[in-house]
Amino acid sequence: MKSLFRALLALVLLMLAGCAGSDEKPAAAGLDDPAKKEIAMRLVSSAENSSLDWKAQYKYIEDIGDGRGYTAGIIGFCSGTGDMLAVVERYTKARPGNALAPFLPALRAVRGSDSHEGLGRPFTDAWARAAVSDPALRAAQDAERDRAYFTPSVRQAERDGLGALGQFIYFDAYVMHGSGDTKGSVGFRTLREKALSTAKPPARGGDEKAYLNAFLDARVEAIRREPSHTDTSRIETAQRVFVREDRLGLEPPLRWRVYGDSYRIDAE
Repeated sequence: MKSLFRALLALVLLMLAGCAGSDEKPAAAGLDDPAKKEIAMRLVSSAENSSLDWKAQYKYIEDIGDGRGYTAGIIGFCSGTGDMLAVVERYTKARPGNALAPFLPALRAVRGSDSHEGLGRPFTDAWARAAVSDPALRAAQDAERDRAYFTPSVRQAERDGLGALGQFIYFDAYVMHGSGDTKGSVGFRTLREKALSTAKPPARGGDEKAYLNAFLDARVEAIRREPSHTDTSRIETAQRVFVREDRLGLEPPLRWRVYGDSYRIDAE
């Protein structure tokens, strides 16, 4: 009888424990969630390429006149900043003898400048063809995006207690400004320091929306100081809108404008 009583008591306690935990909400998905990452890439593409079809941008390459040489691929890898070189090195490691490998010396030589020396039409044509025909180049772009931009920005946003929207805002800042300051450009670390000087992130007991607005204020100031980036619609009619609408989890529907063009991502 005592053993039966103990068994029944254990069952009741187990049921009560289950009920007590039923009110707990699961942690909101961040950008590590594939669906959220897809939204983030579409948002970045709207600003970088005026299109939501980010996967069509693997083959993209041109000099946009921003002093960074050629800009190419899914997040705008640049010949002048060295991340394009990193992509081609990664690609060559995976696919020795590829059509871009002969341009590695030229890519190393033009790093830090806007020069096309040793590159030109042969290089841009080779990039576009390889991006269409060889999944290894697309994989190299994905991997370098994650290593240099996506992973460090999302991890820092998580440490600051930010949700999916804040993680995207950090990621977009990494893409546009880079991690550190360069000549004529303010990097992510400085942007974050400026935001922290006026607002606390959630991890330090601050209000998430107030902190995100402080970070966006720093970005607007930085964009206006850059000769090649003066339009702030990427912030004011896109990311700022999501903050105002409390889309802290980056939940669709999302509606925004960049450079005067309107975009939307609807809930499925």
